[in-house]
Amino acid sequence: MRFLFIVPALALAFGAQAATPEEALNKAGCMACHTKDKKLVGPSFKDIAAKYKGQAATDKLVQKVRKGGSGSFGPIPMSPNGPDKINDADLKAAVEFILKS
Repeated sequence: MRFLFIVPALALAFGAQAATPEEALNKAGCMACHTKDKKLVGPSFKDIAAKYKGQAATDKLVQKVRKGGSGSFGPIPMSPNGPDKINDADLKAAVEFILKS
């Protein structure tokens, strides 16, 4: 009977906690090319937010991150970022965080 109470407690204690958007961006390697307020290799989060202001762009940007590409902010390509680098939930939260920058 105690087993039924211990398993959920262990799951809560050691289970995967949801990363904050900032943690997800760091873990996925996004911060190697992007910063919050200055262009690095890629555009700053503020520049991305400004470009897509007033648009429902979350799904569009999630797809851009997944597929990679170039041309939106210049010729330097962004490599694709699959679910092995950042899971769907963390990616969506990160994009929403960027759009609020």
